[in-house]
Amino acid sequence: MRTRAVITGFLIAAATLSLAMPGVSQSRAPRDPQVIDAQGYQKVVQQYHGKPLVMTFWATWCEPCRDEYPMLNELAKEYGPKGLRVVGINFNDDGDLILMRRFIARYKPVFPNFRKHQGDEAAFERAVSPEWNGALPVSFFYDKDGKLVGHVFGASNRETYEAAFRQLVAGVGLSAAR
Repeated sequence: MRTRAVITGFLIAAATLSLAMPGVSQSRAPRDPQVIDAQGYQKVVQQYHGKPLVMTFWATWCEPCRDEYPMLNELAKEYGPKGLRVVGINFNDDGDLILMRRFIARYKPVFPNFRKHQGDEAAFERAVSPEWNGALPVSFFYDKDGKLVGHVFGASNRETYEAAFRQLVAGVGLSAAR
């Protein structure tokens, strides 16, 4: 009986010590994506000036978004070394943050993600594109000069995205995505 108490005490002390030790890796929740508004969106686009860019908008409540996201992540892995940048913008409400965190943890995107600031949807949509009505999923394509050159409204397939990615990397006008 005394041996059991000593072992239990040792385990409790070891667990406490490991939690208190600096530099010891502890599992943490991933950092939530930065929240951006319309002005923040424009800053993100400007940040990638000089590289072709795909801005993809998604939410966990959007089934086509959930279907496209892993495919876009695969394409980002393939075309990233060729100079293409992909950025995700999440549209989950604050009440759905746990779902967003789990989704990101599951798919481990190779591209950065941001969250859209709640409210003022119309101003945000206009800042992105006057043609966009806010429906998801949607992706916008920018050439290396930061000019909006194409988009995909609604769900699309790998072939459409891959053709657009190839054209962006090659620096030619987009014909596949519109």
